[in-house]
Amino acid sequence: MTESYRDGYMEPEEEWEREGLLDPAWEKQQRKTFTAWCNSHLRKAGTQIENIEEDFRNGLKLMLLLEVISGEMLPRPDKGRMRFHKIANVNKALDFIASKGVKLVSIGAEEIVDGNIKMTLGLIWTIILRFAIQDISVEEMTAKEGLLLWCQRKTAPYRNVNVQNFHLSWKDGLAFCALIHRHRPDLLDYSKLCKDNPVENLNLAFDVAEKHLNIPKMLDAEDLNTTAMPDERTVMTYVSSYYHTFSGAQQAETASNRICKVLKVNQENERLMDEYERLVSDLLEWIKKTTPWLENRTTDNTLSGVQENLEEFRKYRRVVKPPRVEQKAKLETNFNTLQTKLRLSNRPAYLPSEGKMVSDIASAWKTLETAEKGFEEWLLSEMFRLQRLDHLAQKFQHKADNHEEWTQGKEERLESQDFRNCRLNEVKALKKKHEAFESDLAAHQDRVEQIAAIAQELNALEYHDLPTINNRCQQICDQWNRLGTLTQKPHFDLEEAETVLEKIDQLHLEFAKRAAPFNNWLDGAREDLVDMFIVHTMDEIQGLLDAHRQFKQTLGDADKEFQSLVGLTKEVENTANKNQVPGGVDNPYTTLTAADLIQKWSEVRELVPQRDQVLETELLRQQSNERLRCKFAERANVVGPWIESQMDSVAALGMGMQGTLEDQLGKLRELEHEAIQYQPHMDELEKCHQDVQEAMIFENSYTQYSMETLRVGWEQLLTSIHRNINEVENQILMRDSKGITQEQLTECRSSFNHFDKNKSGHLQPEEFKSCLVSLGFNIRNDKQGDAEFKRILNSVDPNNTGYVLFDAFLDFMTREKTDTDTAEQIIDSFRILSGDKPYITADELRRELPPDQAEYCIQRMVPYRGSGAEPGALDYMSFSTALYGESDL
Repeated sequence: MTESYRDGYMEPEEEWEREGLLDPAWEKQQRKTFTAWCNSHLRKAGTQIENIEEDFRNGLKLMLLLEVISGEMLPRPDKGRMRFHKIANVNKALDFIASKGVKLVSIGAEEIVDGNIKMTLGLIWTIILRFAIQDISVEEMTAKEGLLLWCQRKTAPYRNVNVQNFHLSWKDGLAFCALIHRHRPDLLDYSKLCKDNPVENLNLAFDVAEKHLNIPKMLDAEDLNTTAMPDERTVMTYVSSYYHTFSGAQQAETASNRICKVLKVNQENERLMDEYERLVSDLLEWIKKTTPWLENRTTDNTLSGVQENLEEFRKYRRVVKPPRVEQKAKLETNFNTLQTKLRLSNRPAYLPSEGKMVSDIASAWKTLETAEKGFEEWLLSEMFRLQRLDHLAQKFQHKADNHEEWTQGKEERLESQDFRNCRLNEVKALKKKHEAFESDLAAHQDRVEQIAAIAQELNALEYHDLPTINNRCQQICDQWNRLGTLTQKPHFDLEEAETVLEKIDQLHLEFAKRAAPFNNWLDGAREDLVDMFIVHTMDEIQGLLDAHRQFKQTLGDADKEFQSLVGLTKEVENTANKNQVPGGVDNPYTTLTAADLIQKWSEVRELVPQRDQVLETELLRQQSNERLRCKFAERANVVGPWIESQMDSVAALGMGMQGTLEDQLGKLRELEHEAIQYQPHMDELEKCHQDVQEAMIFENSYTQYSMETLRVGWEQLLTSIHRNINEVENQILMRDSKGITQEQLTECRSSFNHFDKNKSGHLQPEEFKSCLVSLGFNIRNDKQGDAEFKRILNSVDPNNTGYVLFDAFLDFMTREKTDTDTAEQIIDSFRILSGDKPYITADELRRELPPDQAEYCIQRMVPYRGSGAEPGALDYMSFSTALYGESDL
């Protein structure tokens, strides 16, 4: 009868006899079992039967039984009591059974009306087979095979139970007890049961099933135990009641598990969102506090103050900023992971609070780095400016000291009238002396202008002690103007007296004329030889060396002039002594003496080797700086290409075409390890760069790489590695959760890369549209096609960034081919837990769900507003749609 269980056919009467359906012993079992089975359904309609062959004869309860077990309405029954009325009612029942695909062979309405027990039992078995057994399906097995497989699986863990059929396997009662214990272990203690007490086991199972599971007692324990071959149909009928009872519980368990899984995803996503918001707030607050410090350009205008600022900035670079770089990379990684999890769980994309988007972080970070770069440039320029200011101030003081030394007493001499008491030769001498002074005064004009120019430059560069500088400069200029005014009157007075003066010895005059410029040259030479200087390059120091070398080449001519002037004084002395001229040795034309020139010339010759030493020392310093430049360049020219090479490797892996995702992840992990191992090279380069900065080296022609570009490249490399690791891990997560193969993933990546023409890692809308068309999507060039593409674009780019990332593209492609959990599934699960009510209560949630998830639902579900709800009813439908972003919680 295998085919009859599967297809619902009823065999002819001779087939029943061959199968034993008409066996008198089995007829008794079937009568009792089928009666109990019918009553388990008829009592739902408020009635029952006592005698199975009599109570179905008029067809009324037969029709009622079919309505209860099918949930459908049959035609209105005939109310008469005549035989043809009864036959009409039974025929309506038989027609309904036939409409369900069951072929009734040899069963007619007349036999049922006549109370034919064999035909009546056959009819009831057909109904049981069709409505209680035929729809049972386990692993594509139906009816008898499916029910048997279900029993075998449920009882497999239990000792002394081996279900192979629906007759002998159930005689000792242990199989029934195992089914109950498997689903309701609280109802009986299976460990205390014994195979040697079959009747007790059977009665225990029947009583517990009837009392606690609402399964009526359809079998007799003694009959089942003593019968050599129990009736298969009666056992199947009874066991099917267990299946339907426990399948409902299994359905509730499945629904509960599905809800728990979804709620767990939502709770984890909310935790990640809260953590993201907290980390973003912390990072943005730090940036907000740090940026004003980097934008501050106030200083005490001293070199030491700026050096303290620079050291504080270096500490910020080495200690304060690196943890924030890691925090920023972690934030981006966590954000991408969260978005991936949301896509994989069919949830709407996460939209952070206002001002906390990844783009907001990037914008704030860019502002920070712009301020950082500007701050460093300002500090270095300030150091250069203040260093130059100190040099200029010292140079100003030095020149001012020399000038004031030269002007000392000259105003008093210009205002003196002593020449009126002088002899003729003395007056003539005073005239010549004044002419020499005028020449000397004109020669000093350039020095006064230099002093004023230096003061002007100090003012332009905002030197911190300008009042002192300006006051002294003003005093020098005022005195210079007075000297110019005072010089004019003695000239005219001496011209007037020249008529009474004799011609002054030409030797004195020649000496005075030649000694003054030579003395001026000596003063200039001495000043140049002790002049302070500041240089930053080899070219600059070489320029000073060349100028000094040229100066030394003029010493030969100067020595000749010196010897000539000394010869003049000796000739004057010889002439005066020979001719006994009173006061003739004293040169009336100049205060300079040969002793003065000898002393200054000696000082110049002593200063030359000292200048040689100073320039040589500076040359050594510049050579040291040059070595520092070369040292930095040598390392930078290695680190720079290495970073670029690693970036190329990361970019190549980011294309996603180098082996499986696990291969790509492994290679990225290797690159991450290599970067960690390479960190000492960066540290060594940072130390070298610090030496360069401390040496005040601002330019380096030996390398195209600056420390700033290398730092940025290094941070970009680390960020790129972490971002790609995160993307690959998300793709693995997506691949495994969606069940897509590596080949499908490679195909998606290949299509994406093909249309990513500029290798930017994302597709523009038009590129994305071309990619979809190439993959077989029918997107027409009309309004309907534009609307469809806009819908797709909104799903892959919910934040309207204007481009499509690969993760979103892959998620979209997998959604097109795979199923995901939906709000409708969760609504159906809640409906099962609530017993088909449109609402659910807090007690039901606490009974069916774990405590934390039950409270999660209770706190977020709104009250049910429909009619007929009990107090405290909760709306699970709006809650379920809100989980998927279709409404608001």
